[in-house]
Amino acid sequence: MPPPNNNVAAIGRKGSVVQKAPGAKPTKAANKKKDEEEGVDGGDGWDDWTHGKALIKPQDQLELTETELKEEITRILTANNPHAPQNIVRYSFKERSFKSTSVVDQMAVHFVLEGSLLHQDSDEARRLRAKEGLSEGTKTHCSNIMWEVEEAGEEDRPDSAASKTDKKEPKITNQFNFSERASQTLNNPLRVGRKITSLSPVNTTVVITADIWEIYDAYVEELQKQEKNKEKQKAAPSKKDSDKNFKYFEDGSDEFRDKEGTLLPLWKFHYDKAKRLSVTALCWNKKYQDLFAVGMGSYDFSKQGRGMLVFYSLKKSAFPEYTYPTPSGVLCLDIHEQHSYLVAVGFYDGCVAVYNLQEEGLEPVYKSTAKTGKHTDPVWQVCWQNDDLDSNHNFYSVSSDGRVVSWTLVKNELVFTDIIRLSVNGAVSEGPEDAQQPTSGTSFDFHKQIDYLFLVGTEEGKIHKCSKTYSSQFLETYVAHSMAVDAVKWNHFHPKVFISCSSDWTVKIWDHTINTPMFTFDLNAAVGDVAWSPYSSTVFAAVTTDGTVHVFDLDINKYEAICQQLAVGKKKTKLTHIEFNPIHPIIIVGDDRGYVTSLKLSPNLRKKPKAKKGQELPKGPEVEVAKMEKLLSLLREPEQSTV
Repeated sequence: MPPPNNNVAAIGRKGSVVQKAPGAKPTKAANKKKDEEEGVDGGDGWDDWTHGKALIKPQDQLELTETELKEEITRILTANNPHAPQNIVRYSFKERSFKSTSVVDQMAVHFVLEGSLLHQDSDEARRLRAKEGLSEGTKTHCSNIMWEVEEAGEEDRPDSAASKTDKKEPKITNQFNFSERASQTLNNPLRVGRKITSLSPVNTTVVITADIWEIYDAYVEELQKQEKNKEKQKAAPSKKDSDKNFKYFEDGSDEFRDKEGTLLPLWKFHYDKAKRLSVTALCWNKKYQDLFAVGMGSYDFSKQGRGMLVFYSLKKSAFPEYTYPTPSGVLCLDIHEQHSYLVAVGFYDGCVAVYNLQEEGLEPVYKSTAKTGKHTDPVWQVCWQNDDLDSNHNFYSVSSDGRVVSWTLVKNELVFTDIIRLSVNGAVSEGPEDAQQPTSGTSFDFHKQIDYLFLVGTEEGKIHKCSKTYSSQFLETYVAHSMAVDAVKWNHFHPKVFISCSSDWTVKIWDHTINTPMFTFDLNAAVGDVAWSPYSSTVFAAVTTDGTVHVFDLDINKYEAICQQLAVGKKKTKLTHIEFNPIHPIIIVGDDRGYVTSLKLSPNLRKKPKAKKGQELPKGPEVEVAKMEKLLSLLREPEQSTV
C-alpha cells in the first residue's frame, strides 16, 4: 500500500516525483506494528518512503532549466489522418501520363452500426406487423430481432396509426414485369397467331378443242401486242433516262426558218450555299463529258470574301457532285485532260492551288504561298500544259501583277518559274527591280499544235504573241481593243486563227500572221466571254452583260449572228462565261447571280452541208481547216476589208 495521503506529491515536466513529509518521523517499529494490524506487508521499500525529501527520476531524463520547465507547450489537434498518404499518383488517360492528386481522403471510420429500427407508419413496418399478426393500433419496436408489443391507449388521437386502419394498403409493384408511366413505353402484347377467313375459290370446268391454227393465231396476237408496247416506249422515254432525254429534244420550228436557230433551255444549276457569288469560271471535264466545274467568286473588288469550287453533272442538276469552299474568291480554273481528277485554280488573293478529287478533305493538295512565289494580284487564268522531262505535272498562270508563271508539281510543293514579265511600253521586263512599269495580264491561251506558242491579253487592250523559250521580247503585238481583253482563244482546227473579246462591245477574229483583225463584230454590250465550238471551225458563241447569248456561223452568215437569245429570266442579270460541251451540242452559261444554265443548240445551229446524190461528204479536221481557209482567202486581198 502507498503511504498515507498526507504526503503531498508534485509532478514535474518529465514525470519526476517529489515527496514532502511532516515534522515528526514515525518509527519503523510503530509502522510495522500498524501494518501487521492492518494486514499489510510493508516490504523492504519502507525506508524509501520514510525519507524526509527524496527525488525520483529516470536515468535517461533530459535535464531542463527552471525556465524550460515553466514553459507552456500548446498542442493543436487536427482532423487530418496521420496514416493517410500524403501524395497519391494516378494515371491520367486524358493526358496519357501519371499525375499527382492533392485531394486526400482524411476520414477514418472507427465504428459502423446498421440500425434495425423502422418507422411505425412505413410500408415495411406494416408488412412486418401483418407477418407477425399484430394489429394496426400497436407499436412495434425491433431490436436484435426481438419484438415488444405495448398496447396503445384506450383513446387514439386522430393523427395516430390507429386512425389509419381504414386506408387501403398500397399495391406492391411486380419487380419482374413493371413499367413506370414516366418511361412512356408500352409493352406490346404477344400475338400467338393470326387467323384469316377467306372464301374458297370457285371451280369451273372448261372444255376447248384447240388445233394448230388456233395456237398460231394466239401467238400472232401476242406478238402484235408486244410491238405496240415497243412503239409506245419509243414515243415516250422512261423517266430513268431523263439525263439522256436531251438527245431527243429538237426544235421542229427550224424547218420553217431559213438559216436561223434557237437555244433550247435544259436545266439550271444552283447551290444554296453559294448565294451572292458570281460565276467566274467554267470548265468541262474531257474524260467525263457530263461533268463540269464552276468557279464562284466576285469581280467587284469592294465585295471580296469567300469563294467556292463546285462540280455539277448533267445527270443530277438538283445538287452538286463536289463542293470545296475557299477562303478567297475563285477567278479561274482548268481540269487536266489526261488526269481529270486534278483541277488547277486561281484566286483573287494571288494564290494558285491544285485540288485532287480523289483525295478526302476540302483542302488543296498544292497551294502557293508568299515564300513559293505567289502572285501579288488576282490570277485571271490558269492552263494545264504537257508534263516536263521528269514527268512532273505543270500549269501556267497569268495575273494582274504582269507575271506569266509556270508552276511544277514536285512532291509536296509547287515550284515556280517566271516565264515573262509584261510592261506598259511593250517590252518584256528583265527582272523584279526593272524600272519599267508592269502591265496587267488578263487572259492567255496556248496554241493547240505548236507547244511553245501562246497569246497573252492585257488590261490595255493589247494582245502579245509570246514563246516559252524566247522570253526577252514579244514575237508580235496586236493593238486589239480599246479596253481590257476579257478572253483570247485559238481555233480548235485552223492553226493560224484566234478570237478575242473585250468590254468595248466587240468580238474580233485574227490571223496571227496579220496585225489587223479579219472579222469584227459589234454586239451592242460588253462581251464577257467567247468560245469556239468543238465540232466546227466557223462556229463560235459569245455572252454579253445584257443577258444575251450570240451564236455565229461564219460559213452561213459572215455579217451577223444566226441566233441571239436571252438566257436569263431576271433583269439586270449579267452573263459572265460560256463553254461548249466536248461531244454534245450543249452550251453552259454562267451569270453574276451564281446560276449556270444549260442550253441545247437547235439543228440549224449545227447544220452540216448536204451531200449530193451518189457522193459522200469528206470528214475530219482537214475539212474544217479548208472551210476556214476558204473564208480567210476572201479577205487576204491587198486591200483588207473589215466586216
